[in-house]
This record gives sequence, C-alpha cells and structure tokens, in this order.
Amino acid sequence: MIVEVPRWTNAKMEISKEEPFNPIKQDIKKGRLRFVRNCFPHHGYIWNYGAFPQTWEDPAALHPETKAKGDNDPLDVCEIGEQVGYVGQVKQVKVLGIMALLDEGETDWKVIVVDVHDPLASKLNDIEDVERHLPGLIRATNEWFRIYKIPDGKGENAFAFSGEAKNKKYATEIIHECHEAWRRLITGDSPAKTPTYEIAIRNLSNSNSPGLVTRNDPAYVNIPTDSRQPPAPIDPSISKWFYISSVQV
Repeated sequence: MIVEVPRWTNAKMEISKEEPFNPIKQDIKKGRLRFVRNCFPHHGYIWNYGAFPQTWEDPAALHPETKAKGDNDPLDVCEIGEQVGYVGQVKQVKVLGIMALLDEGETDWKVIVVDVHDPLASKLNDIEDVERHLPGLIRATNEWFRIYKIPDGKGENAFAFSGEAKNKKYATEIIHECHEAWRRLITGDSPAKTPTYEIAIRNLSNSNSPGLVTRNDPAYVNIPTDSRQPPAPIDPSISKWFYISSVQV
C-alpha cells in the first residue's frame, strides 16, 4: 500500500489521479485545504490510511451486492499496525478483510490490512483475528467512517452488508476486481476521459499503455523539485473536538 494519511493526523492527503504521474497532495474543497475533524473520542485518522496502487473502483461498474457503482478512486486501505507511517510510505501488508462504505451513493471499499513487520502480523490472518487481538477496532472503524462528515454539515454515511467487515477471501476478490479495472483503464480498454471525469494515465513503465512516456517528456521533466520548505502552520481550530449525539458506544 501507499500511505496517504499517517495515523493521528487530520490533513486529507490523496493521490491526485487528475494530475500527471498522480502525486500525493492535500485535497482542496471550496478553495480551502481539507482536514478531517476530530469526532470524539477519535483523533484524526485512527489507522495509517492510504491506497493500493494499480487499483481503480470503476464508476461505470455496478457491484451486484452493494448495488452501487465504484467511486472512481484507487482502493482505500486502513493499515492497523502499531507504527505510525509517513506520507508516501510504501508498506508491504497482509490483507485481513474489507468493509463497503456507501459514500454519496457510490461504493467506497475500505480494505483492512496490517503491516507484515508488525509484532501482531503473525497472529492476524483473517478478519476474525482482528477482534480477537485488537478488540473494538472494527467497531471503531465502522463508527469513524459513519460519522466523520457530520461536523461538516453532512449526514451519516451508510454501509453495505449492514456494516459487516467481510473476510480476507472476499477482500482479495475485490482487490483482484479493482486491479483488473485499473488494467483496463491504463491500457485504454476503459476510457480515461469521459464527460464526468478525466484521469491522468501518463506513466513510465506500462509498455501497453497509451499513456506511456519517456523521461524526456515535458510533463515528466517539469515536475517541480522538492522545495524542502517546512510545513505551514495548521489552524488551531483543526484540533477541536466534535461530540456527535448519534454515536453509539
């Protein structure tokens, strides 16, 4: 997986699928940097949050069990190990299970994984092991995704399967489906540009892709260098607690 948001942080960092070579950057909504609010008792993201590269939730594909189309993003991943990651970190992980968030009418899968180097990795092999060794984490994950948009004036999110976390076998099938959808996208079998979205598929390594370019391509040559500037200060209001009356404990 690629870590986009380290645990305990609030900045909504995402792979930008619309920009050449898909950099990780902070999401902007209505001209303002986006932060996830702290819904008591959670602080920021409660896992290392990121994505599986070479996956795509196809917005044209209706999933037969969730009854909703894909959200047009890579597969989201929640890494539950004890180490706090960093933005852009590549982690080798074990797949444990998956949840199906229904976000504004779209299927938004959340894959539950653990870093292979985590002290508990040898004991975590399927979703039922998570509750055995990390009691309460799956319930907290369900709650987090259900309520995290409420402070921004939106309603609760819903889940397919009544919020149940499906097992490793089911999760692996979804990963393969989304990898195949990505393969169709990167090779041109699925459109990268439609009236509703445009995905940048420029790349340096997929020889059968219409987006293949060389390192001499202007889009690659003109990638900005690392500025090495320190992070800008974060507004103190981002640390505020929000107490959600509908939270079930």
